[in-house]
Amino acid sequence: MKVAVSGKGGVGKTTVAAMLAVALEARGQTVIALDADPDANLAAAFGLPPERHPTPLSDMPELAAQRTGAAGPGGFFQLNPKVDDIPETCAARAGGVRVLALGGVRQGGGGCICPATALVKALLAHLVLGREESVIMDMEAGIEHLGRATAQSMDALLVVVNDDPWSLQTARRIRRLAGDLGMRKLLAVANRLRPAADLKAIQAALEGLPLIGQIPDDPQVAAGVARVGPDGRLEPADGLTAHLPAVEGILRRLREELHRDPLPEKD
Repeated sequence: MKVAVSGKGGVGKTTVAAMLAVALEARGQTVIALDADPDANLAAAFGLPPERHPTPLSDMPELAAQRTGAAGPGGFFQLNPKVDDIPETCAARAGGVRVLALGGVRQGGGGCICPATALVKALLAHLVLGREESVIMDMEAGIEHLGRATAQSMDALLVVVNDDPWSLQTARRIRRLAGDLGMRKLLAVANRLRPAADLKAIQAALEGLPLIGQIPDDPQVAAGVARVGPDGRLEPADGLTAHLPAVEGILRRLREELHRDPLPEKD
């Protein structure tokens, strides 16, 4: 399962991404959690202290130069560098989850091409096409990342929304842009739902984007999704434990939807 998680800032997409990764790890799967947000917070959601957060690849110019053979600014370099060892050598570990951070580089599409960009693009292709592990990618908030085609090869794009009309407007924009990129497996999850939220109204506002689950607003979740115990094992925090059935339901729906026909294009 290779799933990218997107949505408007503030809807809790990082929390949802971490919840999915922890639930998959609890099933015995090896998971790669990929932080593609320049404002990286995914490692903290797993309870890792700052000193154990992964170094963003964009902050490792020596590695990018070494792998791409870049001789200096403006010089030639390889577009398909060796990346298969990066998940083992550059990731932080939280139990069976390996956390990687991309950092603030332009990851493809219409941006510049530089050694760091080439390294990240090659890594994304390797993680999606060349690895057996599940990959959960926490995207940059908003819609800019779709212009760079960062998530184009993922199995599904999961859009996190709440009952705020602006988050639903962003979801509709994401759908249109993802359709332009040829992505057809788009799904939505409602998060931080208040008791008075109208699920039928949210579903209607998504204009056909399937709503495959919902997680209520819970102050416990703000304290973290998981923690790493003294034995190195990943343990769900109270905020996740309370909503684990909902997260398991989202994973079931994801698997079901990945075997259905792709989402039809919107007129």
